[in-house]
Formats: sequence, structure tokens, C-alpha cells
Amino acid sequence: MTTTIALAGKGGVGKTTIAGMVIKYLENSQSGSILAIDADPSANLNMVLGLDLEWTVGDIREDMLNQVKQSLGAGGAAMGTVAGGMSKRDYLDYEVQSAVSEGLRCDLIAMGRGEGPGCYCAVNHNLREVIDGISKSYRYVIIDNEAGMEHLSRRTTRDVDHLLVVSDPTQRGIVAAERIAGLRNELEINVENAYLILNRLTGEMPAPLKERIEKLDIPLLGVVPSDEQMPEFEFAGRPLVEMGEDAAIYQAVKAMMEQILV
Repeated sequence: MTTTIALAGKGGVGKTTIAGMVIKYLENSQSGSILAIDADPSANLNMVLGLDLEWTVGDIREDMLNQVKQSLGAGGAAMGTVAGGMSKRDYLDYEVQSAVSEGLRCDLIAMGRGEGPGCYCAVNHNLREVIDGISKSYRYVIIDNEAGMEHLSRRTTRDVDHLLVVSDPTQRGIVAAERIAGLRNELEINVENAYLILNRLTGEMPAPLKERIEKLDIPLLGVVPSDEQMPEFEFAGRPLVEMGEDAAIYQAVKAMMEQILV
């Protein structure tokens, strides 16, 4: 059985960092393989995990559409094939499998750039089926989303067991978190549980912020404090998953995961 955890929140609140710590916790404390899906066009989860990234799903999609256009120009593609006679579905399956960046316990698929001006409906449908087919062989799937939730249904047909909405301790972050919490009820997929994570808090939580959070439609799962090790790792180019288990950010995420993964 696969457990799917998705992260969402305003850009710049630290979703990718939290995703990395969730994966670090799973590698340290849970059995089974992990698939990380980087659904943010900026595609930097690989840097947090220390994995190479050469090819994204966006690259595959554009390449296939270019092949289809060339085949159409040559009178082909009517039977749903690309160059060499391979079906579009088989082509996408092969290319996505090839694009998986493999780690010891965690593999990574990056969605990459957004869609261009062409027609992507059929391609996206096939891609969803391919990626969902791959994810079934993993115990955990972690999806690091872009700033909003509106594209999650286009990334996967899988239900989400735990949605982690990340915010920093700012009014804009909380407003975005509230909007995302509302969007979860409009998705084509089912979100079983949703939680708020407050990231980068320095000192005690201000009373007005606490009151604002208590009015949200999702419960506060936990608080991640500012961690002085973060700048050191960032500027040295070291993967954040190499932070020690005593790191404040890891300990905070570990405590949260122990609450929801029983």
C-alpha cells in the first residue's frame, strides 16, 4: 500500500526544505522505498536530496509533441505513434522510466517546465497514468507542489493521504495557506487529511498569529524553528538531507511525522 504525502504553500515558504526533511525521516525511520515527485517548475528538490537531474517530464512532453508534429508533417501520427513506430504511451513510459533519478532509498521524478502553447490534454493524461503506474511500486510518494494546489489533479490521479500546507510566519503566507486549504475541496482527487506547518519561526509565536491560525480550516501540525545550519548548507551547496539528526529543523519535522504516520 502506498502512502502519498503532498506539500503546498506560497512560493518561498520552504516547502522543498520540509519535503527533504520528510524524506530524511522516512529513510531513517520507515521501511520501504520512496518516490519524490518535484512538481515545482523550478525543480530544485534534487539539490536538497543530493541527486542528479538531467531530464524532466516537461522535457519529455515537449520532445514527444515535437515528434508528433514532425510525423504529422510527414503524414504520420494518425495511428498514435511517434518516430520509429512506438506508441505514444510506450514512448512516454520508457522516457519517464529513464528520467527517474535513483538514490539509495529515494528516487526522484521532476515535472520541470510548464506547458507551452500546444495542445497537451492527451499527453498529460498519458503522463498521469505513467507516473501513477510507477508510483504504485513505492511505499511512500512525496509530492512537492508549486505555489498553489490547482495543478495537483493534473499531476496525479492518486488520492493524497496527507496534505501538508506550509506557511512562514507572515500574513501573506497564512492567507495563501487558507486559500490552499479551501482549494483541497475542489480537486478531482481526495485529500484525506490536511495540516498546517508553520516554518521559520524565530522565538515564541506572537499572540495575533496564534489567533489567526486557530481560525483556519486546518489544524496546526507543528512549528519548524529557524535553523542556523541552513545558510551554511545552502551556500556550501551541500544537500540538506545531510544535516545531522540533531538539527532543529529535522527534529521538528520528525515529531510531526510521528504524529501522522502510525
